[in-house]
Amino acid sequence: MPLPAPSAPSARRDRFRALHERGCFVMPNPWDVGSARLLQSLGFPALASTSAGLAFSTGRPDGAVGRDEVLAHLRALVEATDVPLSADFEAGHAKDAAGVAESVRRCLETGVAGLSIEDATGDRARPLYDLPEALERLSAARRAIDASGSGALLTARAECFLVGHPDPLREALRRLEAYAAAGADCLYAPGLRTPEQVAAVVKAVAPRPVNVLASSGAFTLAQLEGLGVRRVSLGGGLARAALTACQRAAEELLGQGTFHAVAAARSHAELDGFFREDLASRRPG
Repeated sequence: MPLPAPSAPSARRDRFRALHERGCFVMPNPWDVGSARLLQSLGFPALASTSAGLAFSTGRPDGAVGRDEVLAHLRALVEATDVPLSADFEAGHAKDAAGVAESVRRCLETGVAGLSIEDATGDRARPLYDLPEALERLSAARRAIDASGSGALLTARAECFLVGHPDPLREALRRLEAYAAAGADCLYAPGLRTPEQVAAVVKAVAPRPVNVLASSGAFTLAQLEGLGVRRVSLGGGLARAALTACQRAAEELLGQGTFHAVAAARSHAELDGFFREDLASRRPG
């Protein structure tokens, strides 16, 4: 059955906000157009980009892709799918709050349903923005979204666990509470590893919805839903899984001279047929 014509950004943004109102949903992270279309075909209600997945697919480390390339990537993902897309927008691709606002304005023009702003600096000597500066940057993103009238959803990320903060949970709670007060719609502290940590975050920012990164395998979806989590994402997990499968298949060939991993993959005919039908469904008429 042909897919419907891609819906307008406003409709996708309405659907994305509604997903956060009750229950728990999974928002996987494609790293290119092909993976986005495959994930949409499986029935996921929303998708999110991954800065790591995009960078790895181009042979670069996470954080090394510039703003213009990221914006082009986001637009391609939006145009290739019909479900809401949330942008992993790193720290806003700007040095100061005014630059964050401009970046967010341009990000919204791609048609994304939401975006996240993190508080990591990328500087090992000072891995997190001081809280006042982080709040200034987040507030600039909030004002840019409000000025656009788009209704896009703003997620604030506290990167304390990922940058090795000495007391990551306490600092993440302090920051997430401040980000919620500054207008973040959804709160996110990637790196949570225990039910107690998840429960503490959910309680601290309630009734705002919480996103949990689940690529470590520390939780099941049922556990996260029981803890009150509204949204689950995988970050670069699927991209890493794909690259790992590629590496293992190649290592099998080099080490054993066999092709079992390649033979177990989906056939050319299956994937070619999927993308052929998917492409035909998007043609006018």
